[in-house]
Amino acid sequence: MRLLLLALLLMVLVIVPFLIWGDTLNAMFEQEKAVAWMQAYGAYAWLAGMALLIADLFLPIPGTVVMAALGFIYGPWLGGLLSAAGAFLSGLLAYLLTRLMGERGARWLLGDKDFERGRQLFATAGGWVVAISRWLPVFPEVVACMAGISRMPAPTFLLAMACGTLPLGFTFAYIGYTGIQHPALAIALSAGLPPLLWLIAQYYLRKLASKA
Repeated sequence: MRLLLLALLLMVLVIVPFLIWGDTLNAMFEQEKAVAWMQAYGAYAWLAGMALLIADLFLPIPGTVVMAALGFIYGPWLGGLLSAAGAFLSGLLAYLLTRLMGERGARWLLGDKDFERGRQLFATAGGWVVAISRWLPVFPEVVACMAGISRMPAPTFLLAMACGTLPLGFTFAYIGYTGIQHPALAIALSAGLPPLLWLIAQYYLRKLASKA
């Protein structure tokens, strides 16, 4: 029960800033404005873009618009890499901040029973949940925090994050670079990549484990 309540509380903490500042930040960071804002930093435009993506953990920054802006400025390949890196670092920060409380703190927060449930969930299905969540609103931050609290193994979390953020970053950088007006098909096709990449990653992880 505590595990579910904590997840709901984290969702509220993500949604409330969106309700308060969402419209303002969306207006501030429409693609043209986001491009202009980042280009004002000259050679450090890439750093400004990545900083916005990391700040998305705390503020309702329109991350996909920032990724599209990075694609417009740096092209689909470098822009995609920068976008994926920014989204990856945002999730990693959420994971590390919650994992810092340690197992004792997590057990105090969740109780022994729910802590073990959370740890079991993220040990078995965590990779799927983390990879797929990167394409959903609200859930990326919540899932990353829950993974840290539940002590999801770091290598599994990092690999799942890569499976989720790489297609996301490159897709929206490509959209920003090409100026596609109706990208629904591209987004839908790319959204299927995280579970596919995680399936492939699991296959090779099993092969490495069997050799070891």
